[in-house]
Amino acid sequence: MSENTFTVWITKYVLTEGIREKEVKESGRDGVVEIVGSNGIYCHTEGKEWHKDKESAIKKAEEMRNKEIIKLEKKIQKLKDMKFE
Repeated sequence: MSENTFTVWITKYVLTEGIREKEVKESGRDGVVEIVGSNGIYCHTEGKEWHKDKESAIKKAEEMRNKEIIKLEKKIQKLKDMKFE
């Protein structure tokens, strides 16, 4: 790896692709990284879309999964409560 590339764990698409370990380079914008060899795919906000360590990526992934489960449970309950007459 060169000086401006490093490894991160991507959670941007965690609910569809899981956690991805990728080599990235700094984009020149604070908190934004560019996935190496991705033809311009960027991840913003460290701690939200990308993480410097696997443990924080797992924590974020679990948080996102739990929020999605709650959202879907509410939607299921709404559908169950519907009455057709």
